Order: sequence, then structure tokens, then C-alpha cells
Amino acid sequence: MTNNTLIAAAAALAASVVVTATTGATIAHAEPTGVKNIVLVHGGFVDGSGWKGVYDILKKDGYNVAIVQNPTVSLADDVAVTKRTIAQFDGPVVLVGHSYGGVVVSEAGTDEKVKSLVYVAAFAPDKGESISTLIANPPEGAAVPPILPPVDGFLFLDKAKFAASFAADVDADTAAFMADSQVPWGLGALTGAVTDPAWKSKPSHYLVASDDRMIPPPAQRMMASRAGSTVKEVPGSHAVYVSNPKAVADLIEKAASEAK
Repeated sequence: MTNNTLIAAAAALAASVVVTATTGATIAHAEPTGVKNIVLVHGGFVDGSGWKGVYDILKKDGYNVAIVQNPTVSLADDVAVTKRTIAQFDGPVVLVGHSYGGVVVSEAGTDEKVKSLVYVAAFAPDKGESISTLIANPPEGAAVPPILPPVDGFLFLDKAKFAASFAADVDADTAAFMADSQVPWGLGALTGAVTDPAWKSKPSHYLVASDDRMIPPPAQRMMASRAGSTVKEVPGSHAVYVSNPKAVADLIEKAASEAK
């Protein structure tokens, strides 16, 4: 190759870089396939802000994302709030629930816009079941969540034990903030029973957090199997959606791409 040819090639490359920079013609993510609308539902003791890492990934990948802020006073109220969030979208939705949020999506997921469910270290009750019935007989040797006695009908976790039980793999500052910003969890939410579990009529995916000390992993596996869910298991605490948002987002995107 002559010097003139090398100079011409370099000039062409430089010109293409300039055109890309001035026109904004950068390489972009492909448009997501399947369902493009995602609704994220948080669990007990926390609010929707914990979804920030998952939200950022989904938005970057081209999804429309809404985060439900459950009052967590009663299951009926939380289902109503979730259905109002689903109604904001014109098209189909993938509905995602963490922990107690799994109860909410099991009940709200019968909405005709919901095409798929994703459970993230979540409860997936059958008809007539509530969290109170599901936790009544924990597996032998399972960790006991440090739930304090109810005050005025609401529950909290012991702040001193919050990190170890709920967020063992979350950085210490974030775990401390989560402990100090707990949302009161109403007994009406704890005892609210599912009437028509959506997983019986909708496809579902389940992410098992293998180091969870709030919902025992064997219980997670049982509920996922009973629901016929596609299962992904990763190391992680109950707050796996905070500590490993990539794994959670990947599963949500898989569910969205397969939804019909």
C-alpha cells in the first residue's frame, strides 16, 4: 500500500468519525423484541427506589418502565395501585414483583394487558394463600426474619439485624439507609389472600436468590416449581434486585422477549 493510499484511508476514517460525532449517528442498542412495557412492584419494608439499578438497565435497553409505590397497608390497595399503573400503558406489560410484591402481581396479573410475570425472590401464592399462611411452617433450619411485634397494626424489621437478614450483599451504607427508611408493612397486606393467581394462566419466570435469609430458598424453589416458572438461580440476598440488578434485568428482558 502506497503512502498516498494510507493517507487517503486515514482521511476517510477521520471523516467518518467527524460525521458520526456531528450527526449523532452512534451505534445504538437494538429495539427490544416482544413486550416493551415493564411494571416493577416492590415488597414489604421498602419502597420502589430499590429498583433504580434495574430501572436504569431496562431504560438503557429501550424498555418503557413504571415503578409502583405500594402503600403496603392492604393487599387490595396495592393491587389497585398496581392496576392503575398497568393502565398507563397502551400496550402489553410484563409485571415484576419482589418479595411481597409477588403476592401483588399474582393477584393483579390477571389484568388482560399483563402477558408475563416475573418473580424476584418473591412469594407466589396459590388461591386462598397469603404470606401469613405461606410462612406459618418454615422449613427446618430456615433463618427467622427479625420481624418486630406489630405496632398499631404495622410491622418493621429490627434495624440492627436488617442488613444481615435482608441485604447482606448490599454495601453497608445502602443497607443502613434501607434499614432506616423502612416502610411500615400493614398486617392487612400480610394476611391478604390471593383469589385467582395469575401464574395459573400466564407464563412466569422466577429468580431464586440462593443466599436469601427472608424467604428460604427451598420455599422459593417450591413456589417456582408449583407455578411452572422458568427458573434462574443466582447467589444473592433477599435484596438481590439491589445488589445484582443485571441478573434481574436480564431475566425480565428474557420474559419480555418471549411474551406473546
